[in-house]
Amino acid sequence: MQTPKQDGFFMPGEFEVHKGCILIWPSRPGSWRNEAREAKKAFAAVIEAIARSEAVFLAARKEDVAEATNFANELKRKQIPYPVTVFEAKTDDAWARDIGPTFVVSDKANERMVRAVNWEFNAWGGEVDGLYASWKLDNAFAKAFSAWQGYECYDAAPFVLEGGSIHSDGEGTVLVTASCLLSKGRNPELSKKQIEEKLKSYLGAEKILWLPRGIYLDETNEHVDNVCAFLKPGEVVLAWTDNEDDPQYVLSKACLDYLESECDAKGRKLVIHKLPIPDVPICVTKEELEGYCFEEGEDTREEGERLAASYVNFYFSNGAVVMPEFGGENKESDVRAQEIMKKLCPEREIIAVDARDILTGGGNIHCITQQIPEGRKRVEE
Repeated sequence: MQTPKQDGFFMPGEFEVHKGCILIWPSRPGSWRNEAREAKKAFAAVIEAIARSEAVFLAARKEDVAEATNFANELKRKQIPYPVTVFEAKTDDAWARDIGPTFVVSDKANERMVRAVNWEFNAWGGEVDGLYASWKLDNAFAKAFSAWQGYECYDAAPFVLEGGSIHSDGEGTVLVTASCLLSKGRNPELSKKQIEEKLKSYLGAEKILWLPRGIYLDETNEHVDNVCAFLKPGEVVLAWTDNEDDPQYVLSKACLDYLESECDAKGRKLVIHKLPIPDVPICVTKEELEGYCFEEGEDTREEGERLAASYVNFYFSNGAVVMPEFGGENKESDVRAQEIMKKLCPEREIIAVDARDILTGGGNIHCITQQIPEGRKRVEE
């Protein structure tokens, strides 16, 4: 094994066929209020939606394995088609997208092979602007999962990257945001060009599209998976607002202008679909704030704090678009987003999940999921 690109491996599109999906049962008191009671209900709804068309691999702390297993058995009794496999793992939090392995594939000899990539994880900024003080367990998760499942794993460390900061079209084009990848807490010793070369080497990419910004107040330094995603090669959805008084308008407009000026790795102009954010900003309530228990050195929440709500933070399961809805004052926004996605993805079921209690943790449905592409792990299989 050299690098994925040298070995003929590349990051596929999320819209391609999956073997399954990785999630982590929530528990961290500073992310999930009230001992994660509300978050577990939201995670459970996401897992059930995904398990209707693909397998789920659910990590849980030792003390949570029994609870997670009971939930998995409940889905089995409900005759949800695909299994939920619970396994014990120590993590600092539940953001499977960012701490899980990124999978790459090779289609040589018309047989898809799958390998994993491990990145260095430092809690979205380390000592510069990381969100909690210790991330050792999270940083070990990708290698541990790869070893447990028998995937050969490329080690890109000490290069810092999170899964939510990259999005691939499966044909050589990768979306990122400059605000995240060029932040001082990631790889400050590397130039933009050096970062781009590292991405190309480990993702098998030919072209990196550098969106300037992401979602307003996104505490990950504006991950791309919250603002823009590929629906298929040459076609994206972009988080949008027509409200010029909303700070998000300037950020989304900058992304739109950039995307309209660029081509993908195949030389195509991108088809850009606007997916409006909730009309009413979603903010932390006093009741929600009282349910948290923050550790020393951990980023805290404040009453009235605006959360980085976006419908782009969805997950493509094999049979569906599993997307967030927020309810309340945003019921009409929810319906509008679902109707847009149904028109854009007519071959998939649209499954909306009440995701406010994931959002208050700091992310959304895409952030808590990590797809595993279909394919063999080794030639001899």
